[in-house]
Amino acid sequence: MSASLALTHLVPLAKEVDENKVTPGVLGFIVFAVMAVAVWGLMKSMNKHMQKVDFKEAPDTKTKAETGAAPAEPKPHQG
Repeated sequence: MSASLALTHLVPLAKEVDENKVTPGVLGFIVFAVMAVAVWGLMKSMNKHMQKVDFKEAPDTKTKAETGAAPAEPKPHQG
């Protein structure tokens, strides 16, 4: 009942809008708001995961002098 009552109040307002002008309306705002909340959530999640990453490389405990050998050459990929 309340939906039809709300619709009857919106119909006269729709006639006041210029017929040649296109606007996104309420649906456009809702879609934009949902996308904004999703991006905010993804950024928050990414920030949490990036804080777990240790960007400092661990020092190599063995040096070339200790091992007495040259570093190994990477093998070519056979595919």
